[in-house]
Amino acid sequence: MAVDIDTIKRLRELTGVGITDAKAALVDADGDFDKALKAMRKKGMTKAEKRGEREARAGVIGSYLHDGRIGVLVEVNCETDFVARNQKFTDLVKDVAMHIAASAPVYVSIDDIPQDVKESTQKEYTEKVIADGKPAKMVDQIVGGMVKKHFAEQCLLEQPFIKNPDITVDQYVKEANAILGENIVVRRFNRMALGELA
Repeated sequence: MAVDIDTIKRLRELTGVGITDAKAALVDADGDFDKALKAMRKKGMTKAEKRGEREARAGVIGSYLHDGRIGVLVEVNCETDFVARNQKFTDLVKDVAMHIAASAPVYVSIDDIPQDVKESTQKEYTEKVIADGKPAKMVDQIVGGMVKKHFAEQCLLEQPFIKNPDITVDQYVKEANAILGENIVVRRFNRMALGELA
């Protein structure tokens, strides 16, 4: 099947793969760009997860200021200074800082939530579900779903990315990871809003 060169280039730019891989993905998807993109993203995510084991200590501290009312500092790490100076990496840091300003997460990831907070939230939802008269055998399942949703809203990496709500911030970072070929880690952030107490 003949595939348009512009479509190949577009897929290559979005995924960071070579022209041959982009063309092969489009041929496998019968020319369906979205299907090819999804397949390439999945492949990229797999590579990104393997890279996640490598040490990321280079990077930058980025900032974002919104109308002088909301300010964000975020540390994003990569493996080398070379990637830290790359425009794609710089854009990623800026996007993450802007997302933090807009979505006000509390934690970077689920792993950062203190155990006592997890336990008190679990207890609170369990009491609520029991008070609502749900069947006893369903309580754990219902509470599990509620707790997961609650913390997903509070964790940066679990939130739908503001520029593309079809993916999470974590998926957006992993896409950059796949394109840049290095382990990329959002290490920490600090968000301040005018008039809010710390």
